[in-house]
Amino acid sequence: MNRVRELVGASAAYRLGFDGAGIGVAVLDSGIDPQHPDLKGKIVYSYNYIGRNQDGSDDCGHGTHICGIIGGTGTASGGKYQGLAPGCHFVSMKVLDRMGNGNSRAVVEALHWLIDHGKEYDVRIINISMGSTAPQYSEKSGLLEAVEDAWDAGFIVCAAAGNQGPGRSSITVPGTSPRVITVGSSDDNQVVRVMGKRKANYSGRGPTLSCVCKPDVVAPGAYIVSCNAWWRKPGTGAYATKSGTSMATPVVSGSLALLLSGRKDLTNKEVKILLSMSCRNLGLPQNQQGWGMICVPGLLGQGTELCPIRK
Repeated sequence: MNRVRELVGASAAYRLGFDGAGIGVAVLDSGIDPQHPDLKGKIVYSYNYIGRNQDGSDDCGHGTHICGIIGGTGTASGGKYQGLAPGCHFVSMKVLDRMGNGNSRAVVEALHWLIDHGKEYDVRIINISMGSTAPQYSEKSGLLEAVEDAWDAGFIVCAAAGNQGPGRSSITVPGTSPRVITVGSSDDNQVVRVMGKRKANYSGRGPTLSCVCKPDVVAPGAYIVSCNAWWRKPGTGAYATKSGTSMATPVVSGSLALLLSGRKDLTNKEVKILLSMSCRNLGLPQNQQGWGMICVPGLLGQGTELCPIRK
């Protein structure tokens, strides 16, 4: 995360006193470890949508890692692996099981709850670091409809492009929605382990089957060091390394939380327009990079040249 913060220019927000304070981020994932030193006290609400007799803690490790990227405090590392928006708070919606699997029904139910109650917890951003194979042609699934309902209700929805690349039209649902902010990996040229295999060029490419240009934006997703849900086990540390568009998506969510903590007046549509004009062009095809790599100084009107491009 020290590398990621530098690549996206997060210090530009910190210098202005923007750290995500007052911004709620709903994370639809495998839950969150509420006792992790970097996340303790940051969860204002949690619910388990896949097992009513269990709590919403993380038995997979994916959700805890995601939350560390968005807004971990870095307490266990003396600040080195701090997330992007350490002042934000979380609403945890457990929709994935211990194997990282889930179903659209649970996600739809969580989204409907957020539409009705999310603003009570100051939720502005919904992070969805998961995806499923797109339905054929332009048919709308219940998941797509729920995601678009959440966007229409005023929430910023950041969804992963998926790890099915590099083929054409390999964006996963709900990242295929034209409304949401779909996130790919800016560094998927690196060989990493995704979906149980070592692979490069995995980030989902557009256009969608409905001919919508996707992804919208890219962010670092390779070898991201963030919070480890298994930190209590002997021989394990407080942090773990994971890769994929699942990791790139919370980089965007955290960056937007920084922006909103200083500009709470912005609507989701205004944020998306601002994002479209402020990314760093990586010189890649549009169906791979969208507008380019997210750049916090650009979002703040300070120029994209302040975000370094590194191999």
